[in-house]
Amino acid sequence: MHTELPVTNVANVLSIEPAVAATLPAKTEQLRVLHVVDRLDLGGTESGILKVIAGLREEEFIHAICTARGHSSQFATQRAFSGRIYDANGTGTQSKFMVARFARVMREYRPHIVHSRNWGAIEAVFAARLTGVPVAIHSEHGYELDILKGLPLRRRLLRRAAYATADAVFAVSADLRDYHACQAWVSPARISVFVNGVDSKRFAPRLEKRLACRAGLGLPENSLLVGTVGRLVPIKDQALLLRGAKILLDRGFDLSVALAGDGSELERLRSLAASLSISSRVYFLGASRKVEDFLNALDVFVLPSVSEGMSNTVLEAMSSGLPVVATRVGGNPELIEDKVSGLLFEVGNVEELVERLTNLTRNAELRHSLGASARARILAQYRLDGMIDRYRDLYRRLAARRKVFKLQAA
Repeated sequence: MHTELPVTNVANVLSIEPAVAATLPAKTEQLRVLHVVDRLDLGGTESGILKVIAGLREEEFIHAICTARGHSSQFATQRAFSGRIYDANGTGTQSKFMVARFARVMREYRPHIVHSRNWGAIEAVFAARLTGVPVAIHSEHGYELDILKGLPLRRRLLRRAAYATADAVFAVSADLRDYHACQAWVSPARISVFVNGVDSKRFAPRLEKRLACRAGLGLPENSLLVGTVGRLVPIKDQALLLRGAKILLDRGFDLSVALAGDGSELERLRSLAASLSISSRVYFLGASRKVEDFLNALDVFVLPSVSEGMSNTVLEAMSSGLPVVATRVGGNPELIEDKVSGLLFEVGNVEELVERLTNLTRNAELRHSLGASARARILAQYRLDGMIDRYRDLYRRLAARRKVFKLQAA
């Protein structure tokens, strides 16, 4: 969609190279897409990019990824991405002015579509216009702690300009859409919502594998196992789960906690577990390639985040038939029907978390019913193939509008 906000388009104040679109045929067999992200590493947004790339057929699309702050080669290799990865900055730190650096990549790759994600990549929208890329898309996928109380004026102005310049803007949840519409002073109607999707075949309940999964991960066989998946960073607040586990253990409940993920909070969380005298009940598994096995080992999934866009790990846990306990923030209430397909609690409220976990620990039937409802909700509304279809339609429709692709009659 084209926004019509009264902001200055950078193309009016900077010289533009001859449009790439003018040299393209009316029908392009394969659309070249450049996905731009702050950094390609462990995270929901980055995994989402690779899902989209894997899902869009090679005969229709060719993909490359451009980063502002580098990438983890192990992350991309483990997920079987064999396309080109450009590190626009090349130094491992993000420059204050990335437009020219992104533009150099675009001149080399000559994409038909540039799709930037989140704040760290937003200047790619302007670079796309400066280099004559036919289609520029920007999407918002989550929060960081430093933006929860509002964005600095510079970010608000730049986002407003980027939203006006892009051909389409979307967010992955209605909550995130409303937040950024307010911060950028635009109508929520100008920002679409594209919900995430999950591979419901890969992430499926397999009760027969439960004990094998636990044994393979070194987890206890009989203890009720509560766990979470994600970056170990402050916004995820895994410390709250450890404090809740301490209360439950002191009350005599037989449970263990498993954390799958890595990040800056790892040592602090280890120290917290030791100070609470629960180290023997807490398992730090690091970043795992076999998340589906980890989820099948769990009895309950907990997401204690301070904020979320639309959590891929919640989608995966729900698809795996797990009862999910999550904070009432961001896209979580959009995913989870409280007391129907999961349980919600307030951010930072350890007493509420303990109450939810107590009910689940005591009631196996409740765990089963919530998990079954969660799985049904995924199959009805959040399948991966539906997400891929939305991206395919968006890319093809905008390319056709810019006359670089001819839509075929149905």
